[in-house]
Parts: sequence; C-alpha cells; structure tokens
Amino acid sequence: MKISNETKVGILTIVALTILIIGFNFLKGKDVFSRTKKIYAVFNELGTLEKSNEVKINGLPIGTVYDKQERDKDVSAIVVTISLTRDINIPKNSVAYISSSLVGPSYIVIERGNSPEMMRSGDTLQTRTETGILGDVKAQMNPTMAKIRDVLDSLQKTLSGLNGILSVENKGYLKQTLSNLSQASNALNGLLDNQNGALAKTLNNAQAITESLKNNNADITATIGNAKKASEKLAALELQPTIDSLNSMISTLKTTAAKLNSKDGTIGALMNDKTLYNKLNDAILSAEILIDDLRTHPKRYVNLSVFGKKDKTGPLTSPAKKDTVPAGGN
Repeated sequence: MKISNETKVGILTIVALTILIIGFNFLKGKDVFSRTKKIYAVFNELGTLEKSNEVKINGLPIGTVYDKQERDKDVSAIVVTISLTRDINIPKNSVAYISSSLVGPSYIVIERGNSPEMMRSGDTLQTRTETGILGDVKAQMNPTMAKIRDVLDSLQKTLSGLNGILSVENKGYLKQTLSNLSQASNALNGLLDNQNGALAKTLNNAQAITESLKNNNADITATIGNAKKASEKLAALELQPTIDSLNSMISTLKTTAAKLNSKDGTIGALMNDKTLYNKLNDAILSAEILIDDLRTHPKRYVNLSVFGKKDKTGPLTSPAKKDTVPAGGN
C-alpha cells in the first residue's frame, strides 16, 4: 500500500504538535504520562506566583503549581491547584502560604501539621497570608517613605518661609542676634570658668563654709546641748505659785475697785455724793477769792499809813485774773 505524500505530511504534523504539547506541559511542570495527586489551596492574593512554581515542605520541592482559577466572578479568592510530584504524607491540619525571595520567583510553602489523618487527592489545604522577605521590606519601608515625604514637604515649607523672612533688614537683625548670642556665650563661659568664674568662686565659698561647719561641729553640738539644757530648765520652772500670786493680786484689785464704787465707804461716798462735791468746790472757790482779794487790796486788811486814805473799794466777788499783776492801793 502506497502512502501518499499528503498523508505523510499530516502524520508528521500530528506527531510534531503532540511532541510540542507534551514538551510545553513538561516545561510547565505537568507530568502528562502519569496521574499525580492533586490538592488545592485558596488564597486571597497570589502576588507573583505563577504556574509551574515550586511547592516546598521544609525546603524540599514536592510539587508545582498546576493551575490558578478564580473562585467567583468577583475574584473573592483564587483557587490554586497543586500537583504533587513526590509521594509524601501531608497532615490534614498543615498550612500553606506564599513566600518569595529577593532574587528568585515566588513559591508555596507547606508547614506540616501534627494531625494523624493525611490529605488525599482533591483535599484543600488551610492557608495564611505571609508577606515574605520582600513584603516585610516593603511593609517597613512604606511608613518610612511616607514619613520622609512628610519631612521633605515640611522642610520645603520651612525653607520657603525662611527665604521670606531673611530679607535685607531681617538679615541685619539676625546678624545682631547672633552677635548677642556670641557675647552671651562668652559671658557664660566666663561664668563657668573653673578657676576665675563666679560659679567656681561660689562653689569654693560653699566648700569653705562646709569645711568651717565641719571644723566647728563640736562647738555647734555644745551650743545645741546648752540650748537643750536651757529649755529643759525653763520647762522645769514652777510657774504655778507665780500664777496663784497673780490671781490673788487680781482678786484684791477687784475687791478694792468694788469698795471704791460702793457708797458705804468714805472714798466711795466722796466719789458718789454730788452735794459734798459742790460744797468742797464752793469752799475752794471762796478761799481762792479771799487770797486774791488779800493780794489785790492789802490796805483793807493792814493799814500802816498814818495819814493814808482808807481803801473804800468793795471786796472781790470772783477770783482775779492770774495772768495780771494786781495794783496796790495808796
């Protein structure tokens, strides 16, 4: 039977396409000649994970990523199909997460659990989110970069405000301020000089006072002891007799005051009798008038002139003025 050239070309085309498909799937990590166990893992985000990326347990590759499929139209989660290339036991409570390296591709890491029940083909692994090295660096760098941007913005605003402030006039003020600060710094350095500074002298004086107090500690102790003894003696004084004497004196004074106020006593009668007071006052007034009349008209009482005239003036009826010199009769 003679095969036509067209048939040969068709057979070669089919064989070439079959080899191409098998090679392509082999390069993607799919074993087309044997049935492998497949398990699943559901992730919210895959990052840079691609098909044929490795799946590892304790760093050992045990399979590859066979397929990626969205769970629903909203892509609420992504279902990853894992094709296991090694026949190993994976506990059912094992957890899978996506990890990545600085230079290599992303891969799936399965942390073995401790369940006695092992996963079978078609089971789904538990998953968790793992940032990995690049994710950690990015997570740490993002807040830092945000702070750096804020600082740069603030610095730009500060420089803009500073350029507005540093006018020609303000530059002069700033120069004067810096000069004053320099003088103040020099004065402060002089104050803090270890040898001749005022602070050093004050500390030296304080040290001298402390040493003096230390040297006179015995005298200070003796003075305190004497003060203590004096206070003890003062506390030991018998003050009660003195207080009793004062109380007795106060009682006597009260009795005397009562007698003075009483009309039964002589002094009390004199003090309280108005009539006696008026009579004594009239007697004193009459005596004063008599003395003034005797001094003013002596001739009425003593007449030594043989031919003199008799004083015919009347007697005084009131005391004479004491600030005038009385005129004598002839």
